[in-house]
Amino acid sequence: MRRQIKKILALLLVLTLLTGCDAISDEIRAHEKTDALSVTEARKELDSLLTKVKSTEIKDPQLDIYTDEISEAAALADIDTFDTPVDGNGQITIEIATATEFSSEAPDDWLVAVARNFNREKHELNGKSVAVTIRAITSGEILTYTKAGIYQPHAAVFSNDAWVKMSQASGIGIDVIEKRIAGNTAGILISKDASDTVNEKYGETTFATVIQATQDGTLTFGYPNPYTSSTGLNGLTAMLGLFDPSDPLSAKASSTLKNYQKTAPPVAYNTAVLRNQAKKGIVDTMLMEEQAYVNTPELSDYIYIPFGIRHDHPFCVFDWDTEEQKGAAELFAEYCLTDENQKLATEKGFNRHDDYKGEQGLSGQQYLTAQSLWKQNKNGGRPTAAVFIVDTSGSMKGEPLQELKKSVIDTLPYIGPENCVGLISYNSDVTVNLNMLETDENGKTVGLKAFDDRQRAYFSGEIKNLQATGNTATYDAVLVGLDMINQVQAIEPDATPLIILLTDGEAWGGYSLSRIETIVEGMRVPVYCIAYNYKDNGELEKLSGINEASTVRAESDDIVNQLRNLFNTQL
Repeated sequence: MRRQIKKILALLLVLTLLTGCDAISDEIRAHEKTDALSVTEARKELDSLLTKVKSTEIKDPQLDIYTDEISEAAALADIDTFDTPVDGNGQITIEIATATEFSSEAPDDWLVAVARNFNREKHELNGKSVAVTIRAITSGEILTYTKAGIYQPHAAVFSNDAWVKMSQASGIGIDVIEKRIAGNTAGILISKDASDTVNEKYGETTFATVIQATQDGTLTFGYPNPYTSSTGLNGLTAMLGLFDPSDPLSAKASSTLKNYQKTAPPVAYNTAVLRNQAKKGIVDTMLMEEQAYVNTPELSDYIYIPFGIRHDHPFCVFDWDTEEQKGAAELFAEYCLTDENQKLATEKGFNRHDDYKGEQGLSGQQYLTAQSLWKQNKNGGRPTAAVFIVDTSGSMKGEPLQELKKSVIDTLPYIGPENCVGLISYNSDVTVNLNMLETDENGKTVGLKAFDDRQRAYFSGEIKNLQATGNTATYDAVLVGLDMINQVQAIEPDATPLIILLTDGEAWGGYSLSRIETIVEGMRVPVYCIAYNYKDNGELEKLSGINEASTVRAESDDIVNQLRNLFNTQL
């Protein structure tokens, strides 16, 4: 066997030397090449590789005429997809929906540690034992779930007061029993070099001068999703206040936001993406809570400047609580404020910058309107060309593919009609289920298909029609997705490109990641990966990291939430 392998290798070497075999030499050069390709070079390389990819296009996609409008409540995943790091077991047990900066893993676990100690000490109310359950959930998701009427915690700890006001404006009966249980601020993180530039040009580094420098093209500024991130919401409303101090929700403020977003990088899906962008030098400045900054050593050389309203974590109860449940919540809130627990909060990064008083903030309805304005203007008036790439290999057969279908269909209402959306499925081969190009009777491309009700019905029909079999030619499918985007940008050069890859397994067959990554990088297309019940070797993280997207590890029952939040930022 070894002799045969040697003979084959020798033969290949001779053929290479004698004929300059393109297939071999190109493969070697692809692995050795380190210089980034230009967009033009990447497109030429894409065309070359596509000659070896087998793909077919469905000319008459399935039209789904049976799908009704999905309600927000129906589109949300079960609340149990959000972890409960502490489960209480008392005669009176209350569940507290808790902001993730102190309900996650250490060092973001202050309230988890406090709750465990509280339960261990066996506190009582009216002769009954009291215990607390902590559910880790973002402030934005607390509002989303309670507003939809499918989740009724006994208490909630939001990051800041904006979410309390928004809850009240949404008709939720909610009362604040403690305005602050752990002090925090939102702030600008800016590199020292960037701060020096701002100081020299604008006199000082503040939120206002950073935004001005960004508008002038001096800085690149990033912020997270204002639908789920308290810092993102704080930053959005502070920007609108700068754009029109007399009325942050005016047509002038909205128009300025739209123009601002034309040249700004896409809003980050989460703070981890921002951190990676900062480490790579892609953004000069970004937003982050002070507690997260304190606990992120790799950002220690950044300057932190607080802005906007404070993030003091108001502790709230609801009208649906009994008096006994409210009493238990008050007992736990008092426990949080003991000297010992406040000292622990300080050790975890809270209770800094107490001298910062914070801005006034908006009303609850104004915050809700600000979110809507951002949703309308986040792409700067540019359409988004989004290609869904769905793994239909054999490992997806049965429940995995059925759950994926339901999750995607349930979240389609979050995609605006101003976007154009394509669908690709793949196993051993690649299928273009739904194209984004509008053609005339002669097959000539005349424009792009908006994601209107009819296109949405075609998308839904094709998703429902998917079947699982065969191998997993993931990177062949990514190449076909890049080609779809290339065709769209030939018609609409300003279209914002995006690929959403949903897969549950490692690539098997077709091109490798190492062969296509320079093309992905050169075409500047972010690839968001939804890793579905997936144990991988790090390839998806590498793929999504090429152009600063992200990989979301999702169990089958929370893909819907991951997609919903992704669509809110990107579509």
